[in-house]
Parts: sequence; structure tokens; C-alpha cells
Amino acid sequence: MNIIYYNPDELRADVLGCYGHPLVKTPNIDRLAAKGTTFENCFVQHTVCSPSRCSFLTGWYPHVRGHRSLWHLLKPDEPNTLKYLKAHGHHVNCAGKNDALQTDSFADSVHEIHMPQSDCQYGRLHDDPDHPGFMNFLYKPMNGDHRDMACAEVAAEYVRNWKPGDKPFMWYITPSLPHCPYSCPEPWYSMYSPDEIPPLLQKRIEKAPSFHKWIRHHRKLDQCADDLKKIMAVYLGMVSYVDHIFGKLLDALETSPAADCTTVMFFSDHGDWAGHRGLVEKWSSALDDDLTRVPLIISTPGGKQGHRVSECVELQDIAATTAELAGYELKHTQFGRSLVPQLHGAAGDSHRHVFAEGGYDLPGDYVAFEHHGGHEGHQGYVPNPVITNSDHIYYPKTHQQQMQPESICRALMVRTMDYKLIRRNKDISELYDLRNDPTESVNLIDDPIYSDVQSKLSDQLLRWMIDTSDVMPYERDPRGWPEQLVYS
Repeated sequence: MNIIYYNPDELRADVLGCYGHPLVKTPNIDRLAAKGTTFENCFVQHTVCSPSRCSFLTGWYPHVRGHRSLWHLLKPDEPNTLKYLKAHGHHVNCAGKNDALQTDSFADSVHEIHMPQSDCQYGRLHDDPDHPGFMNFLYKPMNGDHRDMACAEVAAEYVRNWKPGDKPFMWYITPSLPHCPYSCPEPWYSMYSPDEIPPLLQKRIEKAPSFHKWIRHHRKLDQCADDLKKIMAVYLGMVSYVDHIFGKLLDALETSPAADCTTVMFFSDHGDWAGHRGLVEKWSSALDDDLTRVPLIISTPGGKQGHRVSECVELQDIAATTAELAGYELKHTQFGRSLVPQLHGAAGDSHRHVFAEGGYDLPGDYVAFEHHGGHEGHQGYVPNPVITNSDHIYYPKTHQQQMQPESICRALMVRTMDYKLIRRNKDISELYDLRNDPTESVNLIDDPIYSDVQSKLSDQLLRWMIDTSDVMPYERDPRGWPEQLVYS
């Protein structure tokens, strides 16, 4: 079985045609859904790129080995799907961004890295630093195809030329789009008018975690609120552009002998607010569905076509699913579930609880800076290198992490089809009745009517932390003294 992971960055589930969006055009992604299984409620284990990727490549939650940041990637001693496939005889190719493997891990995990370049350029729509929209991620159209197109074309050429008898392949394709800044080439950039965008979710004010107000403050989003629908319109254009690029790969596969022995998995690492709730981009300790619910569509030879699974699954389930499809045994403790039964028409688990986490903490996780009363010289972890250039598009984010560290505190989420609980250790927690409030607009964390629900979900979080707090290696260590050091 050949395997293709197509993993666009920052693509929320509800902006695809096959997930019910009333406006967006995604004919190629919809084509894959018609040939395979669409998981309608797939949730990531972290809302930032690297921790999410480390999770779905291992079947580990981020806390298991401290994969909590952009800067702590999978090391050579850790398992990952690419390493398994390479050891199993697959020719493993990577194209796009990394955000998963530490440099020394590539030798055991990857045969070839494809990094085609593009000379497309684009800049801020509001390029005056004094304009309130200077930091809102809204950019001008790209003047040519993004590098993602070249990555897809390299993979398409490989798939097109594959022949029976060749080694089975794994393509791990990681496009950058629709990650902000919000931009893409024409005609996609102007494909959707802000006037036709469905209403955006309103700002959260009542019982909202502090990062909501601080993101809006540091990026001056309340002062450029008229841009929010434009941001969503461009984001939808980016999604249609992603679909256009993905179509190049699907077309190549359909004309290749590999079509009869290749599983395609289309999924994202997390979502993007893109104007919803008066916010842009994402945030590490934010765990609402805008960021945690992502598309997962899998087409496999012999699988049921056009199948839809409404029950909750976790993105890290693809590690166990890939192992079963490719025919190798996982030799490490992991927490995902194989979705192969669902690929052949089975329903999901209607009683399943899914989990996610995020954020950092003081003093252990990140440096306490003198200007907010911390301990000068503390040797903690800095979650992002401090950006000192105030014109840098990510300056507001690292500045907020320094000035309002409580806004990025540790957070845990447990979710069912009916309820969601988010617990934070230094900021407001959240509870939602998803049956009556699917947009998570009314925080019920202090509502006595829901005290039993909160208690049961809190018990589930505790049990989850107990069950997944660490992993034991399969190998046993010798307990005797090393002979060369024995003195007699």
C-alpha cells in the first residue's frame, strides 16, 4: 500500500464544500470525499503546527514527551510514522514545510526531501505602520504561484511515473497554505466578495479567556473590524487555491497504476479564526472548534465510497490507521485508534471523548522577564524567540507572551458530541452545551445547572491524564553493573 499524506497548514473543517460551507468551491477535495470516508468531527491534539504534527506522527499527546512548542520536535530516539514506513520498505518523500522532525531524525525517517522554490512575492495590504490594519495579516495578492504548487507538481510527477514493481512510496506533503498571512494569487484572491460572506461569529466578551482581548489589543483588531470579512473572503480564496493545487496531485494519481494501491489522507494540523470572534490566526491555549476541528478525508482501495462518520475522532488516529493499512506493527505505546473499520463503512464510537491541550506555564515552561515581576536569570523555556522588531508580523504574538503570560497558560480540553470542557490553570475555564450552543458562544463554567456535567468531564480529564501521563518503552534495560566498571 502506497501512502500519501496531504497536510495543508491551518485549514479549519467548516470552510470546505464537503463539510457544508454554502459558498466556497472545493471540487477536488469534494472529489476525494466522494471516493472515500469523511470524518465530520475530527479534532487535533494541539492548535499549533509542531505539537500537532508530533502528535499525529506518533499517536502521543503533546504532554507525553514535552512536544508543547514550535521548537521541540521529534528526536531520533522517538517513534514516528515516517520512520516506521521507511523501515517497512517504503520510499519516504517529504515536500513542503517541516515542523515535525528534529534535524538528526531525518536519516532514519526520510529518503528524499523536495524543496522546490517559487519567486512569488506579496506584502501587507496596509503597509503603513500607523494604519490599524498593519498587523492584521491581510496581505495583497501574490504575484505568482506559491511554492505549494511546485511541491504538489513534484509529487504528481513522481506518482505519475510510478510502476508496479517499484518500491511502495510514502509522500508526506505539507503545504504552507492556507496559513496566514492571508493572501494567494488571482483569481482566487478575489473569488469571494466580503459582501457575500456568511455572518462571522461574534466577539466573546462575557467569561472569555484573556487571550481574546489581548490579541485584539496587540493587533488593533477592533480598530480595523471592517477588514474581518475581507480576511475571511481571502481565506476562502486561499482554500479554493489549496483545492486547485491538490487537484494536480489527484489528477496524476488517477492516471497512474498507483491508483489501485494508494491510500490518500487529506487533513490539516489545526484551524484559523480568519475573522471569527474578532480574531485572526490562532493561539496556543485556545481550544474552540474554530481551531481544533479539522478536515480528515481518507480514500483507500476497497474502502466504502462517499461514507461519512459523524462521531468524534482524533487526528492522531492516523498513526494507527496508517500502520494497519501498510501492514506493520506499532512497537511503541500510543493512544490513537485505527480508523480502518470506518473506511469500510462502520460507524464511529458515539461515546468517545476526545482530548486536546496547549499553552505554556511559569516558571518551568518559559522565561520570567524582569518587567512583569518574574525572576531575573531564571533558566526556563522561551516558547518563541523574542522578536524585537516591532514591525515584524509576529511581534504582537511574542510581545503578548511576555507581557501577559497568563493569556498563554496551560489548557486542557475534553469534548464529546454533546459537551466541551476546557480547563486552564491561570485563566478562565470554559464549558459549552454543544447541543444547544454549537458555536460555543455561552460559557457555562459557573452555571449550577451544569455542575454534574462539569464534574463528569473533569473526571474524564483526570483519568485521561493518568492514562497518558507517560509511556513505557517496549525494551527492558539490563539491571546489572557494567562489567568493565566492576572493581574487585
